[in-house]
Amino acid sequence: MDAPLVRAARGGSQAAFSRLVAIHEKPLRGFLRKSGWIDADDIAQDAFVAAWTSLGRLRADDGFRAWLYGIAWRKALDHRRAASRSARRDEDWRGQEALEAPDTVAGEDRMALQAALDTLPEDQRACVTLCLGQAWTHAEVAQALGLPLGTVKSHVTRGRERLLVVLGEPS
Repeated sequence: MDAPLVRAARGGSQAAFSRLVAIHEKPLRGFLRKSGWIDADDIAQDAFVAAWTSLGRLRADDGFRAWLYGIAWRKALDHRRAASRSARRDEDWRGQEALEAPDTVAGEDRMALQAALDTLPEDQRACVTLCLGQAWTHAEVAQALGLPLGTVKSHVTRGRERLLVVLGEPS
């Protein structure tokens, strides 16, 4: 059933591959969901993209379904590993933050500071966090973020002023 469409898709027919996607999309997503993958839609999408780009590696045209499901399964496992690494990095970061946080700063003060930081534009927040929070030099921040030195200096100055206003400190 899939073999003629696979042959046409190998020949560059996007319409044939679209038909293959239409045939296999719901069952593949269902398989991924029933296998416990919350991000089944994203994983299936990644699998179809990978299948399209590597269609030339498929050995037997009539084995498309099994090949596609194998790709999806490997993508799902990769997704789990990436999520696990990300969670580990986040946990390490939280632990490092706890180690770096002075004992004299109350939790509510840290929350107020985070809320105030959240009011800053993204690039300004990055400059303030690195310069004032982690004692980076302006030059180091400029290099790391790819910003001109003058821009970093003005972001830090304006960001600091904004934080003082938001936190209710006299400037």
